[in-house]
Amino acid sequence: MNETTALPDDYAICIAGHGSRDKEGIQEFLTLSSKFKERESSRIVECGFLEFAKPTIDEAIGKCAQDGINNIVVIPGVLMAAGHAKNDMPSEVLSMARKFPALNIQYGRPLDLHPKVLKVCSDRIESVEDSSAKTTPRTDTLLMTVGRGSSDPDSNSNIAKVSRMLWEGMGFGWAETSFIGVTQPLLPEALENVVKMGFKRIIIFPYFLFTGILVKRIFSITDDFQKKYPDTEFLKAPYLNYDDLIIDVFMERAREIPFGLQNMNCQLCKYREQVVGFEDQVGQPQAGHHHHVRGIDGHHGLEHEHDHHHTHDHSDHEK
Repeated sequence: MNETTALPDDYAICIAGHGSRDKEGIQEFLTLSSKFKERESSRIVECGFLEFAKPTIDEAIGKCAQDGINNIVVIPGVLMAAGHAKNDMPSEVLSMARKFPALNIQYGRPLDLHPKVLKVCSDRIESVEDSSAKTTPRTDTLLMTVGRGSSDPDSNSNIAKVSRMLWEGMGFGWAETSFIGVTQPLLPEALENVVKMGFKRIIIFPYFLFTGILVKRIFSITDDFQKKYPDTEFLKAPYLNYDDLIIDVFMERAREIPFGLQNMNCQLCKYREQVVGFEDQVGQPQAGHHHHVRGIDGHHGLEHEHDHHHTHDHSDHEK
């Protein structure tokens, strides 16, 4: 699709975020939404959250339902397609479509793997290299990409693919992938393993859109390892945040929806295909699991960033 293709005037845009208990993370998401609005100044652009913050997604869609609007595109403001993008957010959209039957409410796809997203990744990594007082060649550097972690193996494998593409594209001596929750290897055990490889520098890159409890935990763990292993330089690369290139991809996701180009890659989706070890999840109902936690008031008080056992997915929690 031509990137210059514009949405028709009767389309409103809703950016759906996960939400966070971290006020900085919420503010960064709101800033991204405002910068999106700057690009589309004459269009209705709203944003909402699945949980932990307001407005909620249904409230944001409701704000889009104004006179002159016949279509609303909802873009999942997450990096990868896992439980939130595949089930929870679509459930919100379906509920609002029933509430506004005269409106055409369409759901898009996450940022996913995109050349512009990878460019932002490389920029963030280069920025922390430039900030170091030491000069260490990349051949003596190990890159550790850290994802949120998910019960969806397809989402986890995409984090590994990001790591691999940055490794080969930037010429590091080695690269590893780890996670901050839900799946293995977790960041601390992964760092214990790679320290033994003897690289002079290890760059920790959190593959997250915004800050939050988990990003701050990643940086805290990195600080602990720097104290434990002073002979190795540990660098903390910034997360992605509201870069112009990230907004470019969000705009591309919005503009592809009217043309039916927003389909997710379902070849390895555990809800559609017989993926090894997840065969019993094929055809599970598309239903949200966040009705017990809406906005801020009256939630059940469980800390979702802890790895307690839930039946639903915790991918892309940026808290």
